[in-house]
Amino acid sequence: MTVPNLLLHDGTSIPQLGFGVFQVPPPETAATVTQAFEVGYRHIDTAQMYGNEAGVGEAIRASGLDRDELYITTKLNNSFHRSEDARREVDASLERLGLEQVDLFLIHWPLPTRYDGDFVQTWRALIEAQEAGKTRSIGVSNFQPAHLDRIIDETGVVPVVNQVEVHPYLTNEEVRAANAKHGVLTEAWSPIAQGAVLDDPTIGEIASAVGRTPAQVTLRWHVQRGDIVFPKSMSVERMRENFALFDFALSPEQVEAISGLDRGEDGRTGPNPDTFDWIP
Repeated sequence: MTVPNLLLHDGTSIPQLGFGVFQVPPPETAATVTQAFEVGYRHIDTAQMYGNEAGVGEAIRASGLDRDELYITTKLNNSFHRSEDARREVDASLERLGLEQVDLFLIHWPLPTRYDGDFVQTWRALIEAQEAGKTRSIGVSNFQPAHLDRIIDETGVVPVVNQVEVHPYLTNEEVRAANAKHGVLTEAWSPIAQGAVLDDPTIGEIASAVGRTPAQVTLRWHVQRGDIVFPKSMSVERMRENFALFDFALSPEQVEAISGLDRGEDGRTGPNPDTFDWIP
């Protein structure tokens, strides 16, 4: 099964489906990512905060896959927003991953109430990393529309993606619209709301109608909306289930019905980016 590639505004492309390693224990990461490679995943999404970049790197080295077959994303830890820290930690990620270059480096959270509210300095550090060839593309995660506007206005450099919480209970349309306005693709984290949507009657009815599981229907909804999605599972069977999204389609009415499940802020499973200020 072929995963579509989406064109980014910097001329590179990104697989629309990837494999996330959030909460995969570091000792189990290499084996888990190896299983994902065997299923067919080629886009891996990790982060400094996850503590498992080294395991991802181990799996890459053991895979026998050509580097240009893979798409590797990592994210800057909240502890390293100061310019000099960010520069150093880009190199640290590359060392842990065992790579000379990642495909995409993200600011993990904007932290607008920390570092004197200056996440622009952090963005400038990633711009420098891209110019130095340490990452092919740069983007952000959990940025609200005002955060996005600010870094673009002050640097003139537009992120290629904004990775934010999106699922049927939090469709996050304001952020998705802001992304689209700037030509930024939306990446959806927590795509099944940590499993909360899997028992939803509407999704269950649609799953029965199309002969698929609720998880597949939900992930297909993301795909048809044009977002990038990377479900996480440590079960090979679930990995295969989540990978099988491109041999069926939902009707426009079914997509609309799932979108109608939006609960706004009440549907959020993670913290609000405007107030989240955790520094590990």
